Amino acid sequence: MTQHPNPLSPVAQPVPGVDLAPVLSVEGLSVDFHLRSHILHAVRDVSFDLRRGRTLCLVGESGSGKSVTARALLRLIDPQARVSGGMITLRGADGEELRLDRMPPNSRDIRAIRGRRIGLIFQEPMSSLSPVRTIGTQIAEALLLHRTMTKAEAKAETVNLLRQVEIANPAQMADRYTFEFSGGMRQRAMIAMALACDPDILIADEPTTALDVTTQAEIMDLIARLQRERGMAMLMITHDLGLVAEVADAVAVMRWGRIVEQGPVEQIFHAPRHPYTQRLLDATLKLDSAAKRPAPRTEGSPLLSIRGLCKGFGATNWRGQQTYAIKAVDEVNLDLWPGENLGIVGESGSGKTTLGRMLLRIIEPSSGSILWHGDGSPVEVTTMSRPDLSRYRSAVRLVFQDPYASLNPRMTVKQVIADPLVVASGLKGAALDERVAELLELVGLDRSAMERYPHAFSGGQRQRIGIARALALNPRVIIADEATSALDVSIRAQVLDLLLELQQRLDLSFIFIAHDISVVRYFCDRVAVMHRGRVVETGTAEEICTRPREPYTQSLISAVPNPDPRNRRMLHRTRFRA
Repeated sequence: MTQHPNPLSPVAQPVPGVDLAPVLSVEGLSVDFHLRSHILHAVRDVSFDLRRGRTLCLVGESGSGKSVTARALLRLIDPQARVSGGMITLRGADGEELRLDRMPPNSRDIRAIRGRRIGLIFQEPMSSLSPVRTIGTQIAEALLLHRTMTKAEAKAETVNLLRQVEIANPAQMADRYTFEFSGGMRQRAMIAMALACDPDILIADEPTTALDVTTQAEIMDLIARLQRERGMAMLMITHDLGLVAEVADAVAVMRWGRIVEQGPVEQIFHAPRHPYTQRLLDATLKLDSAAKRPAPRTEGSPLLSIRGLCKGFGATNWRGQQTYAIKAVDEVNLDLWPGENLGIVGESGSGKTTLGRMLLRIIEPSSGSILWHGDGSPVEVTTMSRPDLSRYRSAVRLVFQDPYASLNPRMTVKQVIADPLVVASGLKGAALDERVAELLELVGLDRSAMERYPHAFSGGQRQRIGIARALALNPRVIIADEATSALDVSIRAQVLDLLLELQQRLDLSFIFIAHDISVVRYFCDRVAVMHRGRVVETGTAEEICTRPREPYTQSLISAVPNPDPRNRRMLHRTRFRA
């Protein structure tokens, strides 16, 4: 394990010799969506400047207008949207000024700006990269479009760009497809594509949302280093205020399409003026400490006992022998006690989700034991018959990560929540309606929501619907797989408080799978840290977050962004080298 100071923060180390005059100015920008029934004012009177070598973070909850504002700069908004007011002025080194707001969305002029003068990193690289073309081909396309070079030169430059974004074996990886890259590698490829033509401005739209903390830190290190080397201005869109504190020079806070507060990062964090900014900061700081909750009951038998649990993914050789190419879970031993919240943390690919799904036998274990003590005498889960497994799955339920993908868009809320009730107990008619209404009210939603479809709800409301579905069969244990990672910080705090309240009312225990350490610290009693399929350290949440023993855990904790620009934790983070 080695420790590296981060030389990349633009606040800590201003770029020498870089002109801080605005390279792009936005004045009074307004964007309207012309819908069939009304006009939606998505962005109203937004103004800010982007300066060379500096980072402006645009923050706010989902639906505040952040992404619409960023896409309007490049005229990439939806066909029903219109820039209804304001000016977007791009300035060149020679004093030229280009009015981007006057350029038609599909004109040659604006296409010459996209990628060449302004680069864009999208939020979800898996849906932004083509699945049927190699990574190298996609990067080379931008080079051939905007720079004068042959195909051979474009290929060589593509390999060089992949090397710059620290992808190992760049020549070989250029010929790979998107599905062959990990999440962090896809984001690096997106950065290479955005920077291919050496733009003056980089727009990063939630560039680390789906990444674990160590990969997030590596990506932000990379972006900041390239920003310093090239003297770019950067507009970063995020709802992670910890990350903002680590990387921003200035912050603009958006709510309901307007910027409600704007200023230097230190002012925003230590002297916020607007109540909405204060509320966002309070929600962030709230998750930086443990919630008050009763201690779990550790006398008697645990609810779940996991011993020597393994899962390998591989193939059968010519002799019919099983050969494991990957051991996703390797000799895991854990206990879950009544009333306990057990956190499972680790990087992507560490085996967290595989472990959670094995506990429900959605994925069958290769070996090991899972003992369920919920009905009195211990029962071996791995050898349960189908009827017994069905009863066990009524007692141990799962809340999925993505509230958008986990609800069937063709089913009403009533049908979504009623489905396990109909299957498990045959409930119907007025009794079914009443039970669904009770569950909705239990998670803080009105019973009138029953006949609406998932698309009519916000992300936080959809996650509440998912929780109501999990509670339908009166479970003893809930496995929450990244259940708050897709939510804004204030909604995340609300959902966590809801789960803690439900725990006390319904005597629940939780296995909480997450890569967000602050959430685990707030919600969990004990934490198990996983690395390459193994549990490398267990302890109380306070011990793991403040006094980690293992080098891997120390590197994980040091990569967690600190919501204080005066104490940037990522500047002094440690890196784990196995």
